[in-house]
Amino acid sequence: MKSLFKSKPKTPADLVRQTRDLLIFIDTGGSDTKESKRDEKMTQVSKLIRELKQVLYGDSQSEPVSEACAQLTQEFFRENTLRLLILCLPKLNLETRKDATQVVANLQRQQVQSRLIACDYLEKNIDLMDILIAGYEDIDLALHYGAMLRECIRHQSVARYVLESEHMRKFFDYIRLPNFDIASDAAATFKELLTRHKSTVAEFLSKNYDWFFAEYNSKLLESTNYITRRQAVKVMPICFFVVFIGPFAWAVGDILLDRSNSAVMTRYVSSLDNLRILMNLLRESSKSIQIEAFHVFKLFAANQNKPADIVGILVTNRSKLLRLFADFKTEKEDEQFEADKAIVVKEIAALEPK
Repeated sequence: MKSLFKSKPKTPADLVRQTRDLLIFIDTGGSDTKESKRDEKMTQVSKLIRELKQVLYGDSQSEPVSEACAQLTQEFFRENTLRLLILCLPKLNLETRKDATQVVANLQRQQVQSRLIACDYLEKNIDLMDILIAGYEDIDLALHYGAMLRECIRHQSVARYVLESEHMRKFFDYIRLPNFDIASDAAATFKELLTRHKSTVAEFLSKNYDWFFAEYNSKLLESTNYITRRQAVKVMPICFFVVFIGPFAWAVGDILLDRSNSAVMTRYVSSLDNLRILMNLLRESSKSIQIEAFHVFKLFAANQNKPADIVGILVTNRSKLLRLFADFKTEKEDEQFEADKAIVVKEIAALEPK
């Protein structure tokens, strides 16, 4: 007889609808509701968000089912469930925030009828990026909103919005925040913005070269904080890969460059100020900073059309540079690094004043 009264299993769409209803209750505050009732609602929403995560990720006993994921995704973006989840995140407990972050991240990759419908939703609700970016100013929300933000900027149109907004200037401050975890998370998002969509980044750097590199140099590369300098030189956003000569077909730091960025790259390696900063970083006591600085410095050495003042500085400092590179090694044997270094040494040794 008991089997006659078993509750019908919730469909993925049911899970989303019930979650949305509870989030609406949480968002409006439920001021007329008893505390015990509010606690009950919070427990229910935590359980539902955990179930949503299980549908999307599967569990130890089963893999996610693509049809169920598609149903869940379609219902999630049919109405404003994503907005509600982001707005209500501060009111959720820590474990539920973690689950919610994973749900939002996964939804950015889910296709419905071969379409990333999350992208369509975000384009119509682009102000959500303002909320996520501002989250870096809240120590309790920064890492959750930061993780959501990085997944959202997988969509090129969303990344373009962030790049073209005033928010880009804020990242130079977020990366210097005293909280190491938050500063590192902001640096990871900054790197993602400047590496994922190369054509969009090329356009951004071309339009914003002056202020962007002025901020990058003064606030990050020349920071008095070691961690900030290290992160900055590692992320070095010279997103314009150009093959000068065969062996110089490199990435800069962690960033693969693109031919579409050649104008920005040429301008960068023609700057005496930029060269001066890189040469100072080569003198750092930190081997890791030296190595990362070298990966940018080699572009200056590789440039076959060096301005006279660049040549002059390299020639003036030639003996110091050659002595430095003579003992310049990575901790682990690296054939590519040694080959790059050999070409840099050859280029500098052959320079003649213009």
